Amino acid sequence: MAQKYEVRQLQQTQQQVKPNPFENALEQLRIAAEHLKLDEGIHQILAHPKRQLTVSLPVKMDDGSTKVFTGYRVQYNDARGPFKGGIRYHPGVTLDEVKALAAWMTWKTSVANIPYGGAKGGIICDPKHMSAGENERMTRRFAASITPIIGPYKDIPAPDVYTNSQTMAWILDTYNTIVGLMSPAVITGKPISLGGSLGRDKATGRGAVYTTVEAAKVNKVDLKKATFAVQGFGNAGANFAEILQTYGPKLRGASDSKGAIMSKAGMDAAKLVAHKEKTGSVVGFPGSQEISDKELLQMDVDILSPAALENSILPDIARGVKAKIITECANGPTTPEADKILHANGVFMIPDILANSGGVIVSYLEWVQNLERNYWTEDEVNSMLEKKITSAFRDVHAASLKHNVDMRTGAMIVGVGRVAEAVRTLGVFP
Repeated sequence: MAQKYEVRQLQQTQQQVKPNPFENALEQLRIAAEHLKLDEGIHQILAHPKRQLTVSLPVKMDDGSTKVFTGYRVQYNDARGPFKGGIRYHPGVTLDEVKALAAWMTWKTSVANIPYGGAKGGIICDPKHMSAGENERMTRRFAASITPIIGPYKDIPAPDVYTNSQTMAWILDTYNTIVGLMSPAVITGKPISLGGSLGRDKATGRGAVYTTVEAAKVNKVDLKKATFAVQGFGNAGANFAEILQTYGPKLRGASDSKGAIMSKAGMDAAKLVAHKEKTGSVVGFPGSQEISDKELLQMDVDILSPAALENSILPDIARGVKAKIITECANGPTTPEADKILHANGVFMIPDILANSGGVIVSYLEWVQNLERNYWTEDEVNSMLEKKITSAFRDVHAASLKHNVDMRTGAMIVGVGRVAEAVRTLGVFP
């Protein structure tokens, strides 16, 4: 009996450690609905995805065997425009995770005030242990499976965790082959040679920096004297670090899937990127020392950016956070309970649906360029990104002050409010 009790306790602990992301998303929606005094019918519409597609993907592996992968595409809401959202490859992908990400994308495009809805996709796989050929065959099979529900005016996918511009090129080619025409606007995050936008590769990190600069002004943080740490030194996290340090702050801590490091003297982000490209991890960077992920998140720095996966900042982590500003480069890294603790402790949160919206903003700009067959310079793209995301920051900050709530709730009030108004105006068919 004692052994069974211990197993139950372990299971309960695991459930506490990894909350259901879609339940988190629904709780955030509920809070926003209360502030907006949302009609119950509209609330119910916004609490349910419009469409969920689950596909089986038989793939010939390099050893001659056939492996069947599971893929998802969740189209959450298109009241404000075509569905929009990335595709991630990860062994931990679940349908509830994809639903949550699709919901957050819906609010994110609304907060950014661009004419999109929200969607997300994912495949349960471990791309780190797959060859390029296996990855391509799996990608093309997935692209063929979702082709009936995507398109330039239906649903426009993009890269996410462990997918990149090459992945998007395979999807584009598969789609074009099936529909029989060259349609670059069906997907964003493409290589430049196929109609990708200049500035897209650094857009998420750059946009997060722009919001951090605005947050520093609001909180009277002198960036020239500030320090920061980044959890998840991947594309978004590394770009965030490289661009933010040009404003003056010192990078004191960083982590990836293989470990975390810190340096009181500070680290050059560009050199840390080069070290990771050479060794495969930030661990072992000269002049740094290894620490735990918890120690990284609770470092004595001015700015903290969780840029890894969801559910990184749980209540026990939140109680020890010392940063004045948190910039969420990742999607859903902070749980609702942790949010309450951080807000009570005076931490200024730049929520994911605002902080990391630079990627979808430039994806929108890429889409517009593809539709018009007219392309802008990188400076023009970055200027439009800065204008849109700083405007979004000010809208969210104004809402948080008006309703006397934290920035996440302010962002949800803005994002959900705009989608709800579109749903109300469209009505319910038939």
